[in-house]
Amino acid sequence: MSTIVIGAGVIGTTLAHELSLRGESVTVIDKNGATADGTSFANGSLITPSMSDPWASPGIGATLIKYLGKETAPFLLRFGALPSMLSWGMSFLHNSRENLWRSNTRAVWPLAMFSRDILERITADLGLHYDLWKHGTLRVHEDKASMQAAEASLAVFRELGCEISVLDQAGCLDRESALRPIASQIHGGFLFPGDRSGDCRMFTQQLSEICARRGVTFRFGCTVHGFTLENNRVTGLRSSEGTLSADRYVLAAGSESLLLGRQLGLRLPVLPVKGYSATFDIGSWNNAPNLPFVDNARKVAVVRMGKRVRVAGSAEFAGFDMTDNPVRSGMLLSHFKAIFPESEGVSAPQYWHGLRPMTPDGRPVIGRTPIDNLFVNTGHGPLGWTLACGSARLLAQMMSEEQTELDVAPFGLTRNEGQTRR
Repeated sequence: MSTIVIGAGVIGTTLAHELSLRGESVTVIDKNGATADGTSFANGSLITPSMSDPWASPGIGATLIKYLGKETAPFLLRFGALPSMLSWGMSFLHNSRENLWRSNTRAVWPLAMFSRDILERITADLGLHYDLWKHGTLRVHEDKASMQAAEASLAVFRELGCEISVLDQAGCLDRESALRPIASQIHGGFLFPGDRSGDCRMFTQQLSEICARRGVTFRFGCTVHGFTLENNRVTGLRSSEGTLSADRYVLAAGSESLLLGRQLGLRLPVLPVKGYSATFDIGSWNNAPNLPFVDNARKVAVVRMGKRVRVAGSAEFAGFDMTDNPVRSGMLLSHFKAIFPESEGVSAPQYWHGLRPMTPDGRPVIGRTPIDNLFVNTGHGPLGWTLACGSARLLAQMMSEEQTELDVAPFGLTRNEGQTRR
């Protein structure tokens, strides 16, 4: 069987890896100039089953309204984006109910753990090197009330078997001495030993090189213009390189899968949400952090990657607008300086922003579509790297008509009303 995978980020590349292991002919196309040149380029760098709970959670509606139109808010909802996200937004608010939030968390958790374990096996088997950190993540909180609120939301993770250690201020500082300059701002935190981190772009690039040696074809700078359909099957993909044909096709292009799906009459439950990161070369900074952590008060993640430190955060609901917002980039720099006031010797930051493909229930969309030979693998939101390897394995098993190792029903396109072909 031959397959065209649209999207050469971590989602599309891991799928190409799984399909090529099964001896299939795979072509990966991407409008960008290289592997992992889009959303996978400089993401938050975290592999966190401990964050399997969706953003659609109790109280999120009031939070978004509070931040509406505020440029410096961690969650920025632009007025101009409201009309295009009405249906998605209603579903998002519906899924923020306590029972649905718990149900969605329980659905994503096993996929996250499954995916993390596959990632580690791939890393060991192929000898990949991408600044992998295997000793967990830390979340620090500013006061007792914040700790108590977090503890309540973590109850579902304890039920699922997630290993969590509760730390007081001294415990947090003992595990990450780089936080000592802001000790007075830390009440305590939670340590998640099962989490990981690393450079997603490096991982994806190395895996794509191995795939290429295995026979996978990568076509970069290739833009999809449309599709031809006959008898409910895709018979060709019209592109900037002419018409490309295969037995099967996969939409794995992140947020752009929504636009591609529309050309085929599909309504994918995906909305682009812009995220930002800033990466610093450590240089002569002697007390750079080692343990990846999330600062709850500032809503940012800080991740060490070899000789670099990345600060990532913020969510901007602004449709497909890829315009850089210097206010939000500047927020990351301000947070970095506030957390590390003694970080002398670091380089100027390298800023980046990209579009996370979000679903209203926090579950990715993996599997078949109403079109016979068209599949989809998108909607992973902020858990793209966390869920990539597991999603690829499940979809490859489905496409090869193998027994899937996990139940795929929670991630099917038709799991919710309105997610069908027009």
